[in-house]
Amino acid sequence: MEHPGNEPGISGFGDCETSHPQPPPLPVSDPATETAEPDVTFRAHDLDRLRNADPSRAERVFTVLAGIFIGALVITNAIASKFFVLFGQELSCGIIAYPVTFLATDLISEIYGRKRANTVVGAGFVVSVFITIVVWIANAAPTYAQSPVSGEAFNSVFGLLPGIVLGSMIAYLTSQFIDVQIFEFWRKLTGGKYMWIRNNGSTFFSQLVDTIMVVTIALVIWPEVDGNPGTSPLGFETWQGIVFGQYVFKIGIAALDTPLFYVATHYLTNWIQEEEAALEANGVPQSRP
Repeated sequence: MEHPGNEPGISGFGDCETSHPQPPPLPVSDPATETAEPDVTFRAHDLDRLRNADPSRAERVFTVLAGIFIGALVITNAIASKFFVLFGQELSCGIIAYPVTFLATDLISEIYGRKRANTVVGAGFVVSVFITIVVWIANAAPTYAQSPVSGEAFNSVFGLLPGIVLGSMIAYLTSQFIDVQIFEFWRKLTGGKYMWIRNNGSTFFSQLVDTIMVVTIALVIWPEVDGNPGTSPLGFETWQGIVFGQYVFKIGIAALDTPLFYVATHYLTNWIQEEEAALEANGVPQSRP
């Protein structure tokens, strides 16, 4: 996101050099008593302004979208261990919330650009790894005799196989970055028109990559290498059925978010631009850096 370079306290030292190519000579003083100004004075002043500033509408929208994305990702991992049957097809509850992550990254990419969207994707990956480590430590901790939740019950809910965690993380990171890249490709190719093409096109393909990767890594590759006699890899027919069912359900949900994507993009963009127009007409408030 571009930032204006002519605001005092933000533009940095480059603008100061442009305005004053030759600094005025210092007054004659005793070098023994002269005290140099600390280099951190400008930065400290700018930090104070940042602390006292009111968040702009653009900042608020970005924070909420990033929070929704990370929250949907976390809850997906938390409920993924429960399965349900829909039209005879076994599905994980995790796919209920997971398509929301793609809607959030599409909105961030549309409003703020690819770099911001990639930053949020990276943050989601870090949070997922952190939560996985915390859950692993909690699961390994000895259970108190009077604990209302037994160790077996806790393990049945949160004790995900390393292969499932690994598959989810690799598939998530890969598919999310693919979603952002395809979305930006179609946006440039269509000149910013036909939002439904880039929204559905990026989501449909990235969801296919995600489904194939997570099922393959977690249920085919990992059982072959983990050495656990209680696990066995899926056969091709079973693998094909699970991938198909998961993908169709994801696409069905993703297709429903297209009208929401249009409405949210229109409303949020106008809401942000209204504030920018007011700032141009009335000037930037002193409390905002």
